[in-house]
Amino acid sequence: MYKYVDRPLSSLDEGCRFLVWSMRAWVTAIGHKRCPAQLLAPAFARWRMIGGLQPFHRAMVLLNRDALDTLAFCPMGCSHVSEHEAVILELITSLRDRGPAATRETLDLVVAEESVGDMLETLSKIGAALAIAGIFPGEPVTNPGRSH
Repeated sequence: MYKYVDRPLSSLDEGCRFLVWSMRAWVTAIGHKRCPAQLLAPAFARWRMIGGLQPFHRAMVLLNRDALDTLAFCPMGCSHVSEHEAVILELITSLRDRGPAATRETLDLVVAEESVGDMLETLSKIGAALAIAGIFPGEPVTNPGRSH
């Protein structure tokens, strides 16, 4: 998580930026009492992530319902990654980098026990969709001057 928290979005790869934007857009939609999945669908389709929309929506619902702490997301225009956004980025990359056991240990600190298994499965599906789309999050970009 520490490789992401308080980082400028411009220093992150496109997979990370896509996920941060998606988290913020989901939270914004909920705040405006709109269906987040419907609002996110065009962007997910454009990024070849439509297969990841349902798991992403499910993960956000589980976090909204079962997080052990109130999660805070930055507004859409914010140029840095919040602590909770960084935690979610880390959870998604953790399955690949550290495996399910270590990711489960982290999830135990984030969501209620009864949701840990669902979150683990959902994060796996999000990661698979990101990999298929070619935008699985990696390390922060060393040259943030690159634009997309």
